[in-house]
Amino acid sequence: MGIQWRDSLAIGVKSIDDQHKELLARFDKLLNACESGKGIEELKRLLLFLEDYVQTHFNDEEALQKLHRYPGYAEHREQHVYFVSKIKDLRAETDKDGFSLHNVIETNNLLLKWLLNHISKVDTKLGAFINSGTP
Repeated sequence: MGIQWRDSLAIGVKSIDDQHKELLARFDKLLNACESGKGIEELKRLLLFLEDYVQTHFNDEEALQKLHRYPGYAEHREQHVYFVSKIKDLRAETDKDGFSLHNVIETNNLLLKWLLNHISKVDTKLGAFINSGTP
């Protein structure tokens, strides 16, 4: 199983594409760890990574949107806020109850469904807007 970067996910903004590649590489580690029975250990590392990385990544994306006066900024930002809240919820749950297989499955579902959908639909619209040169 696993997840790999594919060119169809590129939005045409190198810094953002590189960040997306890193996110997918981290998620791939989780999927591979699940296959070898080490998903809980990898989930601990992934949640620590995500707490900082997604904030940096989303801040970078939002700064680009402001710079280019992207008309979809508010809706795009709302999606970022939602994802950050889901990561915080997962972290709070694992802090309270410990790590379990349930958390691994929940995280996999969130990351695969939300992130891939977000990149392939929402971020590609942003990339197209930026690359069109529209002020």
